[in-house]
Amino acid sequence: MKIEFKSLEEVEKSHIIDLMNNALVRRQMPLLKGDFNETDCDRFVSAKAQMWKTHGFGPWAFVIDNKFAGWGGIQPDNGEADLALVLHPDYWGIGKVLYKRIIDKAFGELGISSIQVLFPPTRTRIKGLLRLGFVKDKDVKSGDEHFIRYVLNKKD
Repeated sequence: MKIEFKSLEEVEKSHIIDLMNNALVRRQMPLLKGDFNETDCDRFVSAKAQMWKTHGFGPWAFVIDNKFAGWGGIQPDNGEADLALVLHPDYWGIGKVLYKRIIDKAFGELGISSIQVLFPPTRTRIKGLLRLGFVKDKDVKSGDEHFIRYVLNKKD
């Protein structure tokens, strides 16, 4: 299996739009309201590219065996490093491999000391997250939505 981390700008818009409109994906993304169209995609890709320009890091497109599988990585979020991992359901089984690569880059190359994950309260299956070392921190609001913040600290 060939796994590549690419710029979101290298992915056909239609693939990103299809992913962001997938019902199973949307169920996990309460901030995503209404249909995700081409204009939304342009704004999304531009905002993610700006993160790279401003902070030197941001999310990638995940390409597996030359097919777009999703996007994710470490994103700046109000002074925190936020982990995003949004995969098409066909690729949900590869999440742990991608996660390991992201974490290695974050704690290694980027020198980040802690990473947060924000889960909506509807995400009740969290045992895997806790096994990875994340600890429940606090409840937070983003937009008009409620999330539970989990934190992973770099081990010395």
